[in-house]
Amino acid sequence: MEETYTDSLDPEKLLQCPYDKNHQIRACRFPYHLIKCRKNHPDVASKLATCPFNARHQVPRAEISHHISSCDDRSCIEQDVVNQTRSLRQETLAESTWQCPPCDEDWDKDVWEQTSTPFIWGTTHYSDNNSPASNIVTEHKNNLASGMRVPKSLPYVLPWKNNGNAQ
Repeated sequence: MEETYTDSLDPEKLLQCPYDKNHQIRACRFPYHLIKCRKNHPDVASKLATCPFNARHQVPRAEISHHISSCDDRSCIEQDVVNQTRSLRQETLAESTWQCPPCDEDWDKDVWEQTSTPFIWGTTHYSDNNSPASNIVTEHKNNLASGMRVPKSLPYVLPWKNNGNAQ
């Protein structure tokens, strides 16, 4: 049995094409040949069915149910399903010991306890009141080159927007 199994895996083994009995194809090229020959022989292809366990198995439609019940590759697929089911069951049974670490951050508290003033581009001084709502700009510093100014307001429609219309 081991010799037969090893022999079926030999990439140089010659296999007979199910579409043209005169074709002897190396096992490593067989899947590509099947696709090509299926297109070239649609009349034969309509009479054959593909095995659900191995696409290399092209069987007459009348014999497909018998082939499915006796296909050698069926046991491999069934064993994979059993192994996946077992491993999935073991994963669900194993209870996780991970716990969320305690969180000692309080962002709201941090804002009210902040001793330094927040950075805001283009400003230099703030009032001494630590309330974020009452930070008032007392002096403006302009970093633009001479002759340039900051716009007083933004346009209602940004030039790179298309007013929501799709093009």
